[in-house]
Amino acid sequence: MKELMIGNAAVARGAYEAGASVVSSYPGTPSTEITESIVSYDDIYVEWAPNEKVASEVAIGASIAGARAMTCCKHVGLNVMADPVFTASYTGVNGGLVICVADDQGMHSSQNEQDSRHYAEASKIAMLEPSDSGECKEFTKLAFELSEEYDTPVFLRLSTRVSHSQSLVEKEEKCDYKLKDYKKEPQKYVMAPANAIKRHIVVEDRIKKLIRYAESCNINSIENNGKKIGIISAGITYMYAKEALGDNVNYLKLGMIYPMPEKLIKDFAAACDTVYVIEELDPVIENHCKAIGVPVIGKEKFTLLGEYTPSMIKKAVLGIESVENIVPTEEIPGRPPVMCAGCPHRGTFYVLKKLGLTVAGDIGCYTLGAMPPLGAIDTTICMGASVSAAHGMAKARGDEFAKNLVSVIGDSTFMHSGITGLVDIVYNKGINTVLILDNSITGMTGHQDNPTTGYTIRKEPTKQVNLITLCKSIGIDNVTVCDPFDIKTLEKVVGEEVKKDEPSVIIVQRPCALLKTVKYSGHCTVTDKCKKCKACMKIGCPAITLKDGAVKIDTTQCNGCGLCINVCPFGAIEKED
Repeated sequence: MKELMIGNAAVARGAYEAGASVVSSYPGTPSTEITESIVSYDDIYVEWAPNEKVASEVAIGASIAGARAMTCCKHVGLNVMADPVFTASYTGVNGGLVICVADDQGMHSSQNEQDSRHYAEASKIAMLEPSDSGECKEFTKLAFELSEEYDTPVFLRLSTRVSHSQSLVEKEEKCDYKLKDYKKEPQKYVMAPANAIKRHIVVEDRIKKLIRYAESCNINSIENNGKKIGIISAGITYMYAKEALGDNVNYLKLGMIYPMPEKLIKDFAAACDTVYVIEELDPVIENHCKAIGVPVIGKEKFTLLGEYTPSMIKKAVLGIESVENIVPTEEIPGRPPVMCAGCPHRGTFYVLKKLGLTVAGDIGCYTLGAMPPLGAIDTTICMGASVSAAHGMAKARGDEFAKNLVSVIGDSTFMHSGITGLVDIVYNKGINTVLILDNSITGMTGHQDNPTTGYTIRKEPTKQVNLITLCKSIGIDNVTVCDPFDIKTLEKVVGEEVKKDEPSVIIVQRPCALLKTVKYSGHCTVTDKCKKCKACMKIGCPAITLKDGAVKIDTTQCNGCGLCINVCPFGAIEKED
């Protein structure tokens, strides 16, 4: 039976059909739906881990125990799990182990645009790259098979477009996979230097075998249309090239992008007068071709930046201009990124901006606190960096600077990688103030539970991390809980805590406005008491606008949260049912 699926759901289907029984991940766009889709398969154990490193270690452990296991992340999540993944390359596997990584070309929801293919080469782990949903399922199943056949983890590389585009998937029955026997093998799984030296030999031998596999495997295929122009591509760029160039060129489609074949590429190029390599981001395939003596045209024609389009490819290869987009006949108003109406973070950033504090930011919805009119955030680096970076800033510039400095970090991000930074502050006698923005959910990636919510990925009740107890247990004596919509109290608390000669944590607590359990009533409206001071405009609520010098509240966007009422100094905003 065939079904229309997004690529991520197809990967989940592939894991199910392959007999995977353990999946551990941390949410991150564009990979999140793989793990969420696995929830529908009751016979797979699935979890959200606190971070990607933990998730990969869970999957590695399950593999060693004999299960087929998978872990999923976005490209920057692979940075977090790199330590155990590189070592898993040496240990190899027992049950099949698949690591799904989804790159975000175009940075739709990411802080950088790194190319995960480099990780495959650096860790010497095989990498497959599907180009549509059908291949997502089939390549996932193949990845498990290759993992066990060659005693290696296998990367499955996706992209935003493959992860979120839909195509037909052939649904098949689940294979009858039996849990492999577990046996004690310290020489294989204990990576002390004496053992690791021997395992490195195994890794290098394995790569030679995988190169031989790459030469003849059916996922590396040539489409000979009898033309003089050849295209080498993989993943989504193959689909773009097919759309742009049709049968006017020959194709070498690489489904296995590490290790890559040599003879196959040379034979393909020998049949063409000109060969183009079309790949988004870095010249990984291009460099391999040139290293084996195959002249190709690559980044001199194509950008290192962002996503490609069929029209871009058509122009570069055939010199044919085509219409990129349908141009609207009327001007469309801009839609800059903005926190939702009723967002609990808005009150926090209003206060921080008012107090004129330096703010070390983090990864989450609250990163939008850097945007005008709030404009409160000074830095955003990576998950957890708000705490550690602020500690470094304070040590560089002294205690007086620290008393005008705060970190902001979400509850899920704090569990991910903020705790260790807070320990560092306490241990090394810092005096930083950290605001944990507790909105009761992992918001930015679409409302996933985390250790602070009290529910698992399957919505089963579980132990809930108590942030107050946790912070106190690592040596924070000053822990305060505030409501971000109680502007006066929050301003008072922040002002007091930053001046202390010891570290503080302020847990700013109000649930995400989009949670189904959050029910605000009515909507807000501006009365004739308005003095046009525009204080309400400073909170950046999308429902509040200024038209012809008058403040208006769009009742279709207002959810009645009431923050604007608390901000207005003249009592000119009231709630209507």
